[in-house]
Amino acid sequence: MSWQAYVDTNLVGSGKVTKAAILGKQGGVWAASAGYTLSPEEQKAIVDAFGNLANVQAHGVRLAGVKFFTQKADDRTIHGKKAADGCIIVPTVQAILVAEYAGPTQAPEVVPVVEGLADYLINLKY
Repeated sequence: MSWQAYVDTNLVGSGKVTKAAILGKQGGVWAASAGYTLSPEEQKAIVDAFGNLANVQAHGVRLAGVKFFTQKADDRTIHGKKAADGCIIVPTVQAILVAEYAGPTQAPEVVPVVEGLADYLINLKY
C-alpha cells in the first residue's frame, strides 16, 4: 500500500479524521490529504516535539496555520484541541502520523484509528 493510501483509506477513510499527513522523521511529507499543507517550520516542530514535550505542553502545536492547545503530550501521543476540533499526533519508528478531526467527533473516537495505524507501521519497522 502506498503512503497516500494509508492517509486516504486508513485515516481520512475512517470517517473520524478530516485531514491527515504522514511525515518522515528525517524530514519531508510522505503523504497528505488533499489541500492539507504543513509548512516546513510546522513539520520541523512536529518532528522535534517528541524530544521536547515540555515545550509542546507550554506552547501547543501549529498545523496548517492553526494553533492547537495541548491536552496531552507523552512519548506515545500528542493530543491538541481548538474549540470543538482537535488533533492527534503519533510517532512510529520512521514517521509521524498527524491527524485532525472536527467536532462533534471526540479524541476517544480518533485515537484508536491513528494509534492502530501507528502500531501496524511500527510492526513493519516503519
